[in-house]
Amino acid sequence: MSVDKSDSDNPQDEGLSSSFDEVYDVALDPARYRSFVETWERALAPLRSRLDFGAPRLLDDTVTQRHFDRAMTILDRVNTSAATNDAAAALQPFGSVPALLVDGQLRLRAVNSDATKVLGVAVGGAIADLPLAADDIRQVGRTVRELLSGKKGDTAMLRLHADDARSGAMLFRLQCCTSNTGESLVVVATNRIAWRDGFNEVLEDAFDLTPTEIEIVRGLTEQGSIAEIARHRGRSVDTIRAQLKSILFKTETHSQTELMRLIWSALDMIRSPAVSETDDGAPLSRGQKTLATLEYNRLMQADGRQISYLKLGDPAGRPVVYLSLDLGLSRWPASAEREAARRGICVIVPVRPGYGVTSPVPRTVDYDAALIDDALRILDAEKVARCPILTLGDDAFYGFRLAGAQPARFSALIACAGVLPITRHEQFARMEKWHRNVVATAKYTPHLMMFFAKLGNWFVRKIGKEKFVETVFASSPADLATFADPEVREAMIVGSEIMLTDTFAAHEAYTRSLIGGKTEDWSADAIRLKDQIPVIFMNGLQDQQVHPDTLTEFQQDFDWIDYRIIEEAGQLVLFKEWRMVLDLIEDHMP
Repeated sequence: MSVDKSDSDNPQDEGLSSSFDEVYDVALDPARYRSFVETWERALAPLRSRLDFGAPRLLDDTVTQRHFDRAMTILDRVNTSAATNDAAAALQPFGSVPALLVDGQLRLRAVNSDATKVLGVAVGGAIADLPLAADDIRQVGRTVRELLSGKKGDTAMLRLHADDARSGAMLFRLQCCTSNTGESLVVVATNRIAWRDGFNEVLEDAFDLTPTEIEIVRGLTEQGSIAEIARHRGRSVDTIRAQLKSILFKTETHSQTELMRLIWSALDMIRSPAVSETDDGAPLSRGQKTLATLEYNRLMQADGRQISYLKLGDPAGRPVVYLSLDLGLSRWPASAEREAARRGICVIVPVRPGYGVTSPVPRTVDYDAALIDDALRILDAEKVARCPILTLGDDAFYGFRLAGAQPARFSALIACAGVLPITRHEQFARMEKWHRNVVATAKYTPHLMMFFAKLGNWFVRKIGKEKFVETVFASSPADLATFADPEVREAMIVGSEIMLTDTFAAHEAYTRSLIGGKTEDWSADAIRLKDQIPVIFMNGLQDQQVHPDTLTEFQQDFDWIDYRIIEEAGQLVLFKEWRMVLDLIEDHMP
């Protein structure tokens, strides 16, 4: 596809100008991603080498942005059949709750069968078809557009009235979601809520609600008014109001609407389709052949956010917290998980915001800080007083941040395939092309990172995870040999489901993780741990992100770190040398 050159009236060079043609081509056909990476690298490499490393913004201009915005639109619409299937899949978790999916033009992109029965709407219709009063329909439309623009956060709760006055009021919950094409949509669900088995215990444990208070909450979710609840319970309206006041205090909410927002989140009505579930709705990390199927542990926050995490090995064992890289490699080979259990080790794996069944955080919130805060909340919930930290790849950055937040809480930092601050242009140049494409894009052109994230996920879906891993690690015989192990292959494919499946992709969270503090010179975070706790780096000489020369520079710049160098290993060193990793963990248990 040819670019309108009138938009390129001041190209920085011919290579860059011609690469814009390929931006459109790859948006139309993500299978071209492999060749596009090579073309884009040839165009940008000379530009990067001339930049001031301290001010690395590249292609930060309206012409470039216009090209990529157009290409993003094409990419988001490139496979309408997939988008339709994705839209339908987004409503599957609602069960018997009437739910529909709305786009920015207020069209109904998907409608579940209960929404058709209860609300009388169908796919292809519009918000105006809802059986609501005219003013309320306009309010729904305004709220959808505000959510898509980011003006009112990610969720909203509306109390609306049916056009038939006899039907009374209905609660509607609206929440932003992203289709697997990256399109922003809004799920609209009304309040026919299924009260799940075990939810009473959740409310009791999380908010210390009494059985009576829980019954009042249930009455409110089932559209009961205070008067109706009082009549049903044989109590006065004033008594129910007093009990409701206690409920609001305990849940740190300030109105019935805010309380319902929390309860709807707690009921997990909108669950990420990234993981499978048990019959009662509990999310699972489901093994395929050798891996055990594990249930995600979940923490409900007062603001309605849900934090999830896995426990590998012995659930009651001695803890280590594991930060599993932006690819979400949350599972270990089955033999490694069994050995951890035999040794009495519990590997706690936080699922980062916006991945799997952990709720995202608003765009206004510092993503790095939220990730660290979630990890600390998980350790609090598990009553972990002190433990080692284990990281994979450039999640070493988060390991230093986590240990720096509460140094006395951690006994060691063990970084597998550890990455330290990248402080020289040549350290990017030494990376293999796939790793350089991701890391250098995040550093030099962060404003384009979302396009590359969406494009990469489309490419993975098209060729499959196994083929993608083999393509990305083609220059590392050690990593290819490691991935050829069936247990490693299963662990990486199953573990990464919190990041990418056929119906879910953590585009935004992945992008935010990459373009945050990792791209800066965070040497101060690393130096802060010197003489605080032991820091061990386990690096392979076939790591395609950390070249041996770069590793030598790390050793010179941070000579107080204990480096364990493994010649026949690469970035997948954790999956290859997991026995050595377990030994290190045991050596540094408090």
